[in-house]
Amino acid sequence: MKFSFDINKIKTPYYIIDETLLRKNLKILKSVMDRTGCRILLAQKAFSMFSVYPLIAEYLCGTAASGLLEAKLAFDKMGKENHIFCPGYKEEEFDEICDICDHIIFNSFSQLEKFRDKALAKGREIGIRVNPEFSTQRHRIYDPCATGSRLGVTLSNFKEDKLAGVSGIHFHTLCEQNADDLIKTLAVVEEKFGKYLYQMKWVNFGGGHHITQVNYDVETLVLAINAFRAKYDVEIYLEPGEAVVFNAGFLVSEVVDLINNGMDIAIMDASAACHMPDVLEMPYRPFIIGSGEKGEKPHNYILGGSTCLAGDIIGEYSFDKPLLVGDKLIFCDMAHYSMVKNNTFNGLCLPSIAIVHKNGEVELIRRFGYEDFKERLS
Repeated sequence: MKFSFDINKIKTPYYIIDETLLRKNLKILKSVMDRTGCRILLAQKAFSMFSVYPLIAEYLCGTAASGLLEAKLAFDKMGKENHIFCPGYKEEEFDEICDICDHIIFNSFSQLEKFRDKALAKGREIGIRVNPEFSTQRHRIYDPCATGSRLGVTLSNFKEDKLAGVSGIHFHTLCEQNADDLIKTLAVVEEKFGKYLYQMKWVNFGGGHHITQVNYDVETLVLAINAFRAKYDVEIYLEPGEAVVFNAGFLVSEVVDLINNGMDIAIMDASAACHMPDVLEMPYRPFIIGSGEKGEKPHNYILGGSTCLAGDIIGEYSFDKPLLVGDKLIFCDMAHYSMVKNNTFNGLCLPSIAIVHKNGEVELIRRFGYEDFKERLS
């Protein structure tokens, strides 16, 4: 992978979105919509860099929010379809949600009954999230179908007599998965909830579809959507997050110190704990341009962040040449979840946000500092 612009133009650490790579993903998603008639939404929980919302709006149908603030951001900055799902809506926020969201999805029949009349009175379409209790992944923290999950209504708790006004069914079971897992899930959803699907106007297949990854089976996805639409005569929604910005964003960080404690350690001005928390939560090892696996290249390092957390370790990497203080390292695929989940633990500054336009121009969108840290506290 080549980084074709001046990485020294902006002070590290910084996230940078490549407009060309973002458009590449969006074109793939748009092609799925064109071939199926489905509607694809940006899941803002994964990516909320609103400065590129006008670009995303050229291709996608709108957004999916997980709460009031995301919904407000979409309403202000995208201005297209605005869907929302939340495990528990608060009464004092629901009027505003009704004002700005066109599709409101409920996690339980108790919440549906509590807010149904208010939503319908505003002309909103309402849906219920179901839990097919069918796991296809190994990451329990990201598995909505795990035993004891709080997300979605199981068949044993489904209340057929409470569906008045409900126009859609939503399920979300996938995480970074291919179309084969969607096919397996659809079979279970149909087996358990199929008779209710005929009553619906739309069905939302949720997110977790890795559509823009090189090995994703787009043909199987297209066939599945078309078959489902034909069988139930429903509108199909997908709400990917990662697929929108997959491999389109980077985090650039500088080596600030080199130490040795039985092996060489490089201290970075970026942090796994603060700036790429999924590295610790998943966990996973992000790719660095020009690096190799441990032992693959002659010079090996543990890369660590600048916080006091002993486990603030990004991973073990090897390089062709020894690292020097001041070297810049480029972490790949850093747009989704890293930007929305980052934090200021230890008072570490948030990375700046930039974009490289298709003409190669680098634009600094936002720089963060003390005031941003201070205003989060009291």
